[in-house]
Amino acid sequence: MFNPKNFNIIDLSVTLENNPHSDPKPLLPHIDYMDHQQGWPEMEAMFPGLKKEQMPGDESWAAERLNITTHSGTHMDAPWHYASTTDGGKPAYGIDELPLEWCFQPGVKLDFRHLPDGYVVTAKDVENELARINYELQPLDIVVINTRAGSVFGKPEYLDAGVGMGREATMYLLERGIKVVGTDAWSWDAPFKYTRERFEESGDASIIWEGHKAGRDIGYGQIEKLSNLESLPASGFLVSCFPYKIKHASAGFIRAVALLEK
Repeated sequence: MFNPKNFNIIDLSVTLENNPHSDPKPLLPHIDYMDHQQGWPEMEAMFPGLKKEQMPGDESWAAERLNITTHSGTHMDAPWHYASTTDGGKPAYGIDELPLEWCFQPGVKLDFRHLPDGYVVTAKDVENELARINYELQPLDIVVINTRAGSVFGKPEYLDAGVGMGREATMYLLERGIKVVGTDAWSWDAPFKYTRERFEESGDASIIWEGHKAGRDIGYGQIEKLSNLESLPASGFLVSCFPYKIKHASAGFIRAVALLEK
């Protein structure tokens, strides 16, 4: 029987906060905070006749209002995010339809921190890393990518940090039965700064969002903005990453954690 006491729980999620460097400016989350005094008008409206001084400590409740997208903080993308169709032309499904069994599986970490920012990982790079860690992928393994970006989350350089997973590398994983992947970078693909530069030079539109677009061929869940991946071994841990259930949404927030046997 599964016993949580036998596992160390490692938080793989970033903290959602009013940080100007977590996302591009149009996508930045905003949190409005109400303390125990500011929350009084709400409580008073719900309990006519109640006086604040009747409450313990002369306090009502604290609460927050969020102005966010489904891609704020640590989240999982659904096939609907990548395209309108998937799996051979079938309608792409939203995050509420993602099979839950995909979201609690053994994890494997591929470490690409040594590669330069903007590098596009290939299938050969994935093969070489799997050989280095002596691991053979199993269907439904959750594959997480450790990049340099994880070390600078919340700092000005975050959006341009880390490597990206190209179409070739993504298809390599999907064709072997992988259904959920993740990265500590802002995007599964290379930072947009570098893709823009390559597109300006080549005019090749196939390089734009190429890792995401692999989801047109094989549907999968993709986690972005993970954290603490450097704390994980290459394998031998479980990943729990259940997404928030939002009707036909392109993504859902997750509290991703790793379970490492003591």
